[in-house]
Order: sequence, then structure tokens, then C-alpha cells
Amino acid sequence: MASLPTPSADSRTRIDALREALATRVVVADGAMGTMLQAQDPTLEDFENLEGCNEILNVTRPDIVRSVHQEYFAAGVDLVETNTFGANFSALNEYDVAERNFELSEAGARIAREVADEFSADGRQRWVLGSMGPGTKLPTLGHAPYTVLRDGFQQNAEGLIAGGADALIVETTQDLLQTKAAVLGARRALDAAGSDLPLWVSLAFETTGTMLLGSEIGAALTALEPLGVDMIGLNCSTGPAEMSEHLRYLTRHSRIPLLCMPNAGLPVLTKAGAHFPLGPEGLADAQETFVREYGLSLVGGCCGTTPEHLRQVVERVRDLTPPARDPRPEPGATSLYQTVPFRQDTAYLAIGERTNANGSKKFREAMLDGRWDDCVEMARDQIREGAHMLDLCVDYVGRDGVADMEELAGRFATASTLPIVLDSTELPVLQAGLEKLGGRAVINSVNYEDGDGPESRFAKVTKLAVEHGAALIALTIDEEGQARTVEHKVAIAERLIDDLTGNWGVYESDILIDTLTFTICTGQEESRGDGIATIGAIRELKRRHPDVQTTLGLSNISFGLNPAARVVLNSVFLDECVKAGLD
Repeated sequence: MASLPTPSADSRTRIDALREALATRVVVADGAMGTMLQAQDPTLEDFENLEGCNEILNVTRPDIVRSVHQEYFAAGVDLVETNTFGANFSALNEYDVAERNFELSEAGARIAREVADEFSADGRQRWVLGSMGPGTKLPTLGHAPYTVLRDGFQQNAEGLIAGGADALIVETTQDLLQTKAAVLGARRALDAAGSDLPLWVSLAFETTGTMLLGSEIGAALTALEPLGVDMIGLNCSTGPAEMSEHLRYLTRHSRIPLLCMPNAGLPVLTKAGAHFPLGPEGLADAQETFVREYGLSLVGGCCGTTPEHLRQVVERVRDLTPPARDPRPEPGATSLYQTVPFRQDTAYLAIGERTNANGSKKFREAMLDGRWDDCVEMARDQIREGAHMLDLCVDYVGRDGVADMEELAGRFATASTLPIVLDSTELPVLQAGLEKLGGRAVINSVNYEDGDGPESRFAKVTKLAVEHGAALIALTIDEEGQARTVEHKVAIAERLIDDLTGNWGVYESDILIDTLTFTICTGQEESRGDGIATIGAIRELKRRHPDVQTTLGLSNISFGLNPAARVVLNSVFLDECVKAGLD
């Protein structure tokens, strides 16, 4: 990792000013970079014989790059993006120059910084937005390992920070796992630098209405917002006409500010190449409408847009105050494809457990034999039978849990339309699953069995969950063991909620409390009231914390009975728990 400078007072002042501008008015970004560079007809020598690698120009022809930034600032924009869209491992590796990631990123940010400072001399602050493009590999499809891409994005971000960027944008993302790799890489770079630069994400949606791999807008928001990004929105792929419904969804559900940087319409292929038909006035019309209707904080342009496009956008939106939004977040988990709310309208949320090696002999034997297609078919069976999420547990004595989780989570990532509950006692196994899933997972589970200190399992698992934006199942177990009375269950639940929200920044609605139950079928007097205690704890917990979710391994109540009796007891117990508030 490169040695990064401590943020200067000037940098902090710029960042504070950027945040203030975004909170009070519409901030305008620039437009297309690649076509502007190509219009200046750089030579093959300028590209160091790496034709098409625009980032090389940051070193060989900084004058060309500088002139593009100057044209956009002269048009009135507030910030320009660095010429670093392809400064990541996978894109640079196509040219066999991946080792120049930091160098090219730093040079691109430094050029933009110099121009921004020149234009800021008139007393109006201009900013630099560090561009982090998607690269050329889709980790969900196995094109490249997640960790390799994440570390490459970290180098990209380190260079942008060192060069003087005021914010970072992970843009034109096509694969949610790819997006996560970039966000987590950027976050690691920011932490290493002691920097609090804003970190934004911009998604690319196809004319099909989904991202390239089929992710819906709800899935994208559910997966990415918990990563702690500061703004989310759309860019590239389409013109503004195709973005309206996605922006409508975001304005209704996103807690964080919104951005939009469309192409100049859908490209039309001509003899001379791709032509973008939307003129400057059309882009200005669209962005004005988006600001007024959806409360956008940042607007700009992407492919096909020019300084004239942005000049007209500036004129149209510079005096607008974005209307206040009143979003209604919908807590839940998501697969790669679609989001599943924790609160179901007409029933409880059902977590299918037939893909748990400790609970299903059939699944365990298929896993032990390496019959992966059979494992996937068991997951699909549960989808057809109405499960809302799938519990994936590969823990088995003598097995390589990390390898099994990588294999199965990687397959479930594309084969299952349902979110995954990662169920393991081993931290490396949980991490392996998270690094295969582009959607938002739930981790099962945390508790206080060994306390809550920095080396406790609770702290380690929670840290991992927060880093990857996962929700958490939390069990009412403390240093004394599993709680058996209403009072003890609720007390531990209160401790869990206070800890997760106050110390770890987890929303109450992303905590799934399991008040637990023992079997009441031991014949022992001390266990007769366990089921009633569980029901009472659910009722009291929901009274105190209506936003918290409650979950339960229901069939534990009837363990030891014959199958027919279990069905009856489970049914009655479920009905009572749901009436008490079980989600």
C-alpha cells in the first residue's frame, strides 16, 4: 500500500464546502471525457503504444487532459471527474500495466486539482471528483477473484486521494459484487489515509430495466446503501428518458442523496460511429425535471455530452433548490436480482433451512460428495415452495468450510433469486460467503456467549457484517448462557440493540432478534414454561422496539416428539408467536 499524506486543512475546508453545497443547492458535474480526449487526436506514441488506454495521457499528455477540465469549468460546472475511469486492476491489466494503477490515478487527480484550484481563484470553489470505473471483469461470473479486484480498487483510490480528489465515485457499475469490491477498496484507502472524503456510487442500468447481470433497482439500493456510501444514483448506459422510473424508486426509498449523469440519449449507430441524439437543451430539460421531481443533489452528463450540454444544464438548475424528500426505507435483504423485505404483507418471513449441512442429511451428503448441482436444486426446491430467504450452512467436522462456502455461495449467487442467510460459527467461512454474494446477506449469528470485548466473536462478526453491509441475527445468549425467562431474554435483547446501534451504527430495522426456545418435551418441570417465555419476550420486545425484526428457529419447541405431534405443536406455537409479533 502506498504511503498517503495526512489530509490538509485546505482539503478539509473543500470537503466541508462540498457537503454544504450538496445540502443546499444542486451541484453540477462535467460530461464525457473519452470523446473529448479523442477529439484532440492523440498519437499512438502519446498512448505509449497502448491505444485506447486514456489514463496513460495523464502522464504523457497532461496538457490534453487539462484542456478538457478547463473547457468544462469554463462552461460553469462545479466539479470535474478525473481521467481515471480505467485506472483499476482489470482494465489496466488488459494492457499489462496493472502495476501503474497508483501512478496513473495520482496523476489524473493532480491534473484536475491544479485546474480546479486555478478556477477557484475567482472565489467560487471548484472540486475534483475521483473517477473509479467498473473495470472489465465481473466477479459474480468468476471473471476475477473478488479480493484481487478489491485491492486494485484500493490502489486506484489511494492514487486519487494522494492527487487531491475531493470525493470518490464508483461509477458505471454493472455487477453488484464488482460494486462492493470497489466501495470496500475505496473505504480501505480512505481509512488508511485518515480521510473522510465523500464516497458515491453510480449504477448503470440497461434498456432492459436492470443492471447487466439482472439486478433490479431495489436490489441495488438494498445491497449498497448499508455500505455507508454518501450518495447513490445513475449514469451511462441510457439517456435520461430511460432513467425516470429508477430515480422515482430511489427518491421514494433511499435515505441518502441522489445523483444522475445520463448519456446524451441512446446511441444511434452510423457510418461514422455511435451518435448520441440528445442535444444540450434536451439534457437541460431532463435534469431540471429530475431535480424538481426527485430532489437530486448532483447532476451531470456521461457519454455524448459536451461542455455545451453542461453549460445549459448549469443555466437551468443553478438557481434551483432541490425539494426535500421524505423517503420510506424498506429494510430487507437481497439476492443479486431482487430485494426481499423483512416484513411480509400477508405472512411471516420464512427462512428455508434445507441447505443447512447440520439440519439436512440430504444436503450434507450432496455437499460431502461434491454434487453441487444437487445442492443448487435443493435451494431451488425451497424457492418453489415459498421460502423468502435461504439458510446456507456448510459447517461439518473435517471439511474445508471456506472452500465449501466459496463453491456453494458462488453458485447460489446466480442460481437463487432469494437472499442468503450465511450460517456459520467460523469467521473465515462467513467472509468467504460475503465475498461471493453481490446481494445483501444476513449473518447468523451473534451473541454474548464470550462477552463483547474487541476479541470476542460478537465484535469480530459484527465488524465483518458492517463492512459488507450485512444484516444480523442476534441471539439472546450472554455470558450466563441462553436466557430462559422473559426478563432475561428482553434484557439481553436490549443490550444487543444498544450495542449494535450505538457502537456499530446498525439500524434497528437491520437487527433480527432471536428470543430462542428450548424443547418443552423433556418431561422436566423446569422446561415447561420455555415456550411461554419465548412468546412473552417477543411481545415485550416488539412493544419496546417496533422497528426491530424478530426471528425464531420454530421447530426447536417440539424436539423429541413423534412427527405427527411435532406438526401440531409447531403449528400452535407458530400461531401464538405471530400474534405476539414474530416477523
